[in-house]
Amino acid sequence: MNELSARQQKELCLLSSFIGLFCRSRHGRESGAPLPAELSLLVGKEQRLCPDCAGLLEYSARRLRSCPMKPKPLCKNCPVHCYRPDYRQRIREVMAWSGKRLILRGRLDLLFHYFF
Repeated sequence: MNELSARQQKELCLLSSFIGLFCRSRHGRESGAPLPAELSLLVGKEQRLCPDCAGLLEYSARRLRSCPMKPKPLCKNCPVHCYRPDYRQRIREVMAWSGKRLILRGRLDLLFHYFF
């Protein structure tokens, strides 16, 4: 297993926040099951996600871990698309929906992440 750099760890935590908010809002709190132990350790917090959203987060963690770019750029600036088209579309949907809501909840650091 490849280790994640500090930047990749931060990206995975941010992605976990996006997917968690999306899942809670769209699929409800009752539909979630705890994340697998390995993924909870990578994310750094306990989260409950539905099976579809947990699968998306696991897929994203695998892709992030096996990124061929050294040093890894932000995914939006990367010349290599690691995600399959169906997963890329799902991530876009999650990020577009959750990004606005996290900024409205006071996560202004996401504006910096978005623009730079």
